[in-house]
Amino acid sequence: MIIIGFTLNVDAYSNVKKPNNLMDFKKEPVLFALNDTYKKELNHKDLFALKERTLKLAGKSVPVLINVMKSSDYPDKNRWIATFLLGRIVGKKAAPFIAKFSKHPSWVLRMASLKTLLALKQSDYGPVYAEALGDSSLLVRIQALENIKGLKLKSYGSRVWAMLYDQQNYYNVKNVYKRTNIIKNVIKTVGDLELQEAKKPLLVMINDKKYDDIFEEMDYSLGRLTGKSSPKGEKVNKRQFWKRVSLAETKI
Repeated sequence: MIIIGFTLNVDAYSNVKKPNNLMDFKKEPVLFALNDTYKKELNHKDLFALKERTLKLAGKSVPVLINVMKSSDYPDKNRWIATFLLGRIVGKKAAPFIAKFSKHPSWVLRMASLKTLLALKQSDYGPVYAEALGDSSLLVRIQALENIKGLKLKSYGSRVWAMLYDQQNYYNVKNVYKRTNIIKNVIKTVGDLELQEAKKPLLVMINDKKYDDIFEEMDYSLGRLTGKSSPKGEKVNKRQFWKRVSLAETKI
């Protein structure tokens, strides 16, 4: 994504209760038409055209984009696009405003907020991403995890590991909790973040067959955490390898 710089204090708009007062774009035919288009349910082709129209207007479109983001009168997918475009047009100066939408009632806007902050490479919003790891939406939690991993925010490794103990990340089948796919992402991410405190429990878990469904992810992370690679081939050989590593690291 190409970030286009634009010197505008977007945060000044955040406390405006009536977005239309940011600029009376009703007096601007082009902006009025743009705002009206954002109210419509559009197909993929029309959404692409809307994106191009917005980008051509560049900074002039900002009041419309903010209006779309802040009002529930617009379709969620259009508000999603408006969030991305605000980030693209304004750049990192839009980050404080966009970050506020990480707590929006709509999961679509919460996710759009996180995804846009990642595109803007905003590593200063670690607390925002960490809080979103416990979001009620699985998709938002996955995105928050991606932000922490993609921005290499190692200081939040423990918060990522804690997701293993969050019941939201499991589903109940006949009173038995099963792991959702996000758990695989969690296991790999702690390896990528080099969370050393995860090494000991992973060495125990990888030798327990009840964790077979996340075996590959544990094998990957242990490789990252120890700097060692298990032998290629059967799980039994890999388990023996990690058992030897565990014994070698046990302090008597």
